[in-house]
Amino acid sequence: MKAVVMAGGEGTRLRPMTSSMPKPLLPVVNRPIMEHVLRLLKRHGLNETVVTVQFLASLVRNYFGDGEELGMELTYANEEKPLGTAGSVKNAEEALKDDAFLVISGDALTDFDLTDLINFHKEKGALVTVCLTRVPNPLEFGITIVDEEGKVERFLEKPTWGQVFSDTVNTGIYVMEPEVFDYVEADKSVDWSGDVFPQLMKEGKPIYGYVAEGYWEDVGTHESYVKAQADVLEGKVDVDIDGFEISPGVWVAEGAEVHPDAVLRGPLYIGDYAKVEADVEIREHTVVGSNVVVKSGAFLHKAVVHDNVYIGQHSNLRGCVIGKNTDIMRAARIEDGAVIGDECLVGEESIVQGNVRVYPFKTIEAGAFVNTSVIWESRGQAHLFGARGVSGILNVEITPELAVRLAGAYATTLKKGSTVTTARDHSRGARALKRAVISALQASAIDVRDLENVPLPVARQQTARGSAGGIMIRTSPGVPDSVDIMFFDERGADLSQAGQRKLDRVYARQEYRRAFPGEIGDLQFPSSVFDSYTGSLLRKADTTGIAEAGLKVVVDASNGSAGLVLPSLLGRLKVDALTINPGLDESRPTESVESRRAGLVRLGEIVASARAAFGVRFDPVGERLSLVDERGRIVEDDRALLVMLDLVAAERRSGRVALPVTTTRIAEQVAAYHGTQVEWTTTSPDDLTRVGREESTIFGGDGRGGFIVPEFSSVFDGAAAFVRLLGLVARTQLTLSQIDARIPQAHVLRRDIPTPWAVKGMVMRRVVEAAGGRSVDTTDGVRVVEADGRWVMVLPDPAEAVTHLWAEGPDDVSAQALLDEWAAVVDSAGH
Repeated sequence: MKAVVMAGGEGTRLRPMTSSMPKPLLPVVNRPIMEHVLRLLKRHGLNETVVTVQFLASLVRNYFGDGEELGMELTYANEEKPLGTAGSVKNAEEALKDDAFLVISGDALTDFDLTDLINFHKEKGALVTVCLTRVPNPLEFGITIVDEEGKVERFLEKPTWGQVFSDTVNTGIYVMEPEVFDYVEADKSVDWSGDVFPQLMKEGKPIYGYVAEGYWEDVGTHESYVKAQADVLEGKVDVDIDGFEISPGVWVAEGAEVHPDAVLRGPLYIGDYAKVEADVEIREHTVVGSNVVVKSGAFLHKAVVHDNVYIGQHSNLRGCVIGKNTDIMRAARIEDGAVIGDECLVGEESIVQGNVRVYPFKTIEAGAFVNTSVIWESRGQAHLFGARGVSGILNVEITPELAVRLAGAYATTLKKGSTVTTARDHSRGARALKRAVISALQASAIDVRDLENVPLPVARQQTARGSAGGIMIRTSPGVPDSVDIMFFDERGADLSQAGQRKLDRVYARQEYRRAFPGEIGDLQFPSSVFDSYTGSLLRKADTTGIAEAGLKVVVDASNGSAGLVLPSLLGRLKVDALTINPGLDESRPTESVESRRAGLVRLGEIVASARAAFGVRFDPVGERLSLVDERGRIVEDDRALLVMLDLVAAERRSGRVALPVTTTRIAEQVAAYHGTQVEWTTTSPDDLTRVGREESTIFGGDGRGGFIVPEFSSVFDGAAAFVRLLGLVARTQLTLSQIDARIPQAHVLRRDIPTPWAVKGMVMRRVVEAAGGRSVDTTDGVRVVEADGRWVMVLPDPAEAVTHLWAEGPDDVSAQALLDEWAAVVDSAGH
């Protein structure tokens, strides 16, 4: 006997899940509902099956193919227009006309004994046997009355309570003889229970009702969809679960990684190659799909998560459904009954209220509170670029596909035949993405000079030697899961705002230039990059007095690429240097705040015991520098800026220093004392770089370990800052602690306040209004100066839904009071 699986329904009540996926393909415990149906048919010997398709038909066809993987023979009958339950079977008449056949819905979950149903049909000699089941609420179904013999006496489709005369409903499963096709008109929309069965009954044809025992759930609503998952996990329905039951009710599929510190309270299911981190709690009736990543601290209860979803740290999902390829970012909260469609982005700390529907391809911005469905408006990211280039979680936000498109867009902004320099840090992720970038550049008629793994300042310096631009890929500082794709201009500096906007526009329009076959770009690997870098640095930096001073220093390469330039640099400087952590560690391409701190403490111990003049620790890409004085005490980054400023200004006695407006105003006192002046810049590194290029600039820094040595380059450079510091200390004959002691203490405090994108402009207006008659500086954000010299600065973040505040006073208490006062202004405007 053959079977017909009805798989043409649109499933409108299940939107947005069915907006981009036909209902039969919706997963129930990680298998499409229709696959459960086909496996049931196979179990009862119904291997030859015709599938009727209409809505998103190609997706059903592509998934199941000819049925070979299931050990079945599948053929398809395609409806050009909806033909109703009977019309769509009539459409497959050619394949069914020789023998009795079974009709079953592709979107109902059941474990009925189909063999028993077929035997009943044959025994009764029926033309049609309707499979019936008893349900507590028959309003959504067609109810049916049968006599003692099992003959159908009456049908009623979707009754009201006043019309309910039975709890026995039609499941849409039928066994039929081919003569039934005589009662169905071709190419017309015809229903079995509404049109065909009443006609058969009027003519006294044998229609029987078989009341089945077992499980049946018509998955037509969100509630029934979530219930079906729970019922499978509870063992209420006899279907195959793909995986291993590692403890009662806890199913884990092949290749899934579950951290031993994750809490699993079954019944639940974790799909193949999913990754569940430590401190995650997954509770009953949760289904985690294939390749899903659940980050530490996340909580899931009664959540159904489709394939390839990213669930960020400390996010909270309860009773919701998450569509495939969706990213749920850190600390987001999705409440009971909410449904997020495919390929959405739910931003950090946002809240999606219960029963809200978010349709596919939508972005919920960070910090948003969503209490109405998001159907039409697609709030995509306004800009690709953040503070560090294009940044995001590796293989979630930053994928090889995105890298290829970005590189293609960047190439399109350059002339054909231009050269671009590429580089990376020592992580595997950066290596993989860089290869994607190189192929896209070459395919867009760009020649590539690939430096491979080099420190960031070396990549900038090499880019400035004749390239039209550069791309560096590195792990985001302090965020091991994330990467930054950094774009440089022809001088090796970060791409200007105008350059970023141009790249943004080309990327948004997806108008990428492609090379003709004869124009594919060349790929070269320059040699002796490090020697040329150190040679250039030592020619331009003032190294007088270093060899004579007999300094001893401890240099911590922090297992990063900075260690690659140190051998050629230290050898030529003729300084007694002890290098620690020189080897590259692929597994640690960046450091957490804690591990960096621990490294500095250890460096301090070594400096003190070795009686060195000072110690320096590079960041993993050699861009930034941290200091330890001769006693082994850590010189905090904001103090290190003042110490370097004091040394440079004391030696030069004139010129300008470039500092961001968030720097303590004590820097002004230090500079003025030595006859130099401060040029205040915005917090953007490219603004510091701009001032760093000007002839009168003698020094620049950002107070976070970034130093500019203008005689060598206008960008942050850890190695250049180290060489400069060596010369300064050698010539002054003062220790770092002596210099630090003569600089007044600063009291600058900082705070971040979550601010939805939609109100950022209003927040800044309120800040200006609240400033009243006080002095206001708008170099970057808004800086309000009190009459007594205390100041506060309010700056909206360009990439996140956050507002940053800085405040400085004569002591921590007054700075704290100022911060509290203005935080209240920002808070009230943001809510």
